[in-house]
Amino acid sequence: MAKAESSVVSDLIDFLNASPTAFHAVDEAKRRVKVAGYEQIFEKGDWNLQPGKKYFFTRNYSTIVAFAIGKKYIAGNGFHIVGAHTDSPCLKLKPVSKVSKGGYLEVGVQTYGGGLWHTWFDRDLTIAGRMIIKEGKGDSASYSHKLVRIEEPIMRIPTLAIHLDRGVNDGFKVNAQSHLAPVLATAAKAELNKTAAENGPDGKPNESLNSSSIQKHHSLLLQILADKAGCKPDEICDFELQACDTQPSIVAGAMKEFVFSGRLDNLCMSFCSLKALIDATVSEKSIEDESGVRMVALFDHEEVGSSSAQGAGSPVMFDALSRITTFFSSDSQLLEKAIQKSFLVSADMAHALHPNYMDKHEENHQPKLHGGLVIKHNANQRYATNAVTAFIFREIAANKNLPVQDFVVRNDMPCGSTIGPILASGTGIRTVDIGAPQLSMHSIREMCAVDDVNHSYHHLKAFFEDFTALDAKIAVDI
Repeated sequence: MAKAESSVVSDLIDFLNASPTAFHAVDEAKRRVKVAGYEQIFEKGDWNLQPGKKYFFTRNYSTIVAFAIGKKYIAGNGFHIVGAHTDSPCLKLKPVSKVSKGGYLEVGVQTYGGGLWHTWFDRDLTIAGRMIIKEGKGDSASYSHKLVRIEEPIMRIPTLAIHLDRGVNDGFKVNAQSHLAPVLATAAKAELNKTAAENGPDGKPNESLNSSSIQKHHSLLLQILADKAGCKPDEICDFELQACDTQPSIVAGAMKEFVFSGRLDNLCMSFCSLKALIDATVSEKSIEDESGVRMVALFDHEEVGSSSAQGAGSPVMFDALSRITTFFSSDSQLLEKAIQKSFLVSADMAHALHPNYMDKHEENHQPKLHGGLVIKHNANQRYATNAVTAFIFREIAANKNLPVQDFVVRNDMPCGSTIGPILASGTGIRTVDIGAPQLSMHSIREMCAVDDVNHSYHHLKAFFEDFTALDAKIAVDI
């Protein structure tokens, strides 16, 4: 593997390990674009934009939109966008997570998305997410958003011994309500800790534990979170937390050809699109001849339908297109023109052919690991690809000697969907659905190929650099 290619994969591993949740993924993306010279702007404030400059904003801190305005941009020109998502199936803590059964302290969780929940058993788990922290008292009190991540494993979902369920290998069916609560501690040990915690180092009662939150969550858990956040337990006003695997992402396999990791769907595409944008806009010279706007939009809540204020079903991307266009001109018709000149690459991981389940793939559409990005097709519009958008994306690859594959689901199987049809139908923008091939999708531990990480990065970078010139040669609605 060439040094440059190794660098891309190593960078992906760092991104994955820094991003146990959608909030952390946005935080890491924000850090990277700021280093690359992107200026933060805010949806609540006024925008002051200039051709040749780079900007980004976040919404809910789980969605991020970054864009670079071409030096030759004028209002009404198109947007060249790669869209992906920051969320993955996981177990999220319930608003009241305090569960005590059989002498154990358990953490109540709810399933998020369509996970392979049996893969969460017998894993070393921890907790990460965001908290709302109270700072100060009385009228001077303020409330801050703070990310938190417990590094060490603090809980586990144990399986039942085969001796107590002899038929388990004939088919293990997970009951999401009763089987998935992680064990945090035994009640006896927690009681000893509680006694020590309730009396501070001076021997006096610890008033910070006198909070209504204690009624909702185990005091032991709150103390761990407070210690990590550098606050008192009663200063934790609310949180959005989830269970996370503690095993790090790695390059693996006998030939070091795979990436083993959680959340490849869809942080792999989020990373590749973000790095492609950064490297395609590295200097003013790189967008000197660009007449459009190069953009990446990483959305939350794709795994549950995108219907949220920060999901692809919200107007977040349309709002960005509108504000950019109208900043440079008050002509209300220019936005519609811009959208018709624009192009969206909906980047979401694809299903690679599984050697043990060959019959699950349509005979002529079997994406392989190492085979390059997969163009997804569906006649019923579960994917937004059409002949024109597929050709454009394929031609960009051909000009760079990059491999491309095709995927169609079997006619006797249901087809998943992406943010592609949501954004295409919501805005009218031309869209192609693509993704890198992977195995074990929606497992706590997934895998993809090192080569496809590099193919994805180079393909998306070429899209940003070459789309304007290619699109000028294509005539459809004439």
